[in-house]
Amino acid sequence: MYDVVILSLAEGAGPSVDACGAGGCGGCGSAEAEKESCAAPRVPVLQCAEALTSAGARVEMITAGSDAEIDAVLERFDGPPRADGLTWPDSDGKTRLVVACAVDGQLRAVLRRLVRRYAPPPSKRPGDLDTNRTVPDLPPVALLPLDAAGTTDLAAQLGLPRTPAGVAAAVLTGPVRRLDLLRNDGGSVTVDGALVGGADDDGRAVAWRGRVEVDDKVLSDGNDPILACAIGNGGGYAEFDGLRLLTDGDPTDGRVEVAVAVPKVVKQRFRKGSRVQIEVRRARGRAVSVLPRDGELQFLDDGVGGSMNRKRSWWTEAGAWAVYAS
Repeated sequence: MYDVVILSLAEGAGPSVDACGAGGCGGCGSAEAEKESCAAPRVPVLQCAEALTSAGARVEMITAGSDAEIDAVLERFDGPPRADGLTWPDSDGKTRLVVACAVDGQLRAVLRRLVRRYAPPPSKRPGDLDTNRTVPDLPPVALLPLDAAGTTDLAAQLGLPRTPAGVAAAVLTGPVRRLDLLRNDGGSVTVDGALVGGADDDGRAVAWRGRVEVDDKVLSDGNDPILACAIGNGGGYAEFDGLRLLTDGDPTDGRVEVAVAVPKVVKQRFRKGSRVQIEVRRARGRAVSVLPRDGELQFLDDGVGGSMNRKRSWWTEAGAWAVYAS
């Protein structure tokens, strides 16, 4: 039977990520009550642990409060020592991992540490690593959504089990489904998608300028005003302010889908004046780059906020990570 680790993230467990999301869950009451609640295992975690134990698994529940504590869990998935000295995942291990997620950014924090653990430096790239990859096959994970009613998170998009009992069954008997991963030159990863561009205090998109390229196709040369740029591995940012950006988020096709929304002034044929029409330009490819032209540019990456003032690139690692499915 398997050893199963159920990993939850506490406050400060990753960049801009805590156990309740990017700003606290807001549902724990006072600050002291919230602190106590987030330090204790959530009800879905306890229920999943009970289901796993009933099925004969040995279960350990861990709440990680730092990158180092996440790393201490992930080292259990290391394979035997290699002649080249690289740390490599065990392809035949008997330990399985469940990540309890309040938001997709928490899964992103764990996968980011997996990539940092197992990605070899370019100078030590081994011959048994696929030429289209910078990381080996990462160990599969099970997603345990802490919001059982969620309909837009990654688990919902992928059709993964949402109940603790369903997640437990997937960990022990379900198939492994391999998925694409986006890496970026900022040292992080993207499991669902990124939305580049900010909004004002009223929630209206603020136009920005930047060069956006997908492989060898230019979606904007840096002169257009861009309302939004969606970079999709899944379908999390398919729509923006009621506008359809991405058409078909597919995390298994080895490509990233990118869309930019550009306002265009159109003259009316039978009326005086003009109107603004939104043009959506789309492309698919292995890599995308965004070069801001007007200073600091805001973005959301798997729901985690950030900013850039220089060129940022994302590229696809086909089939690099995996989930336990039902």
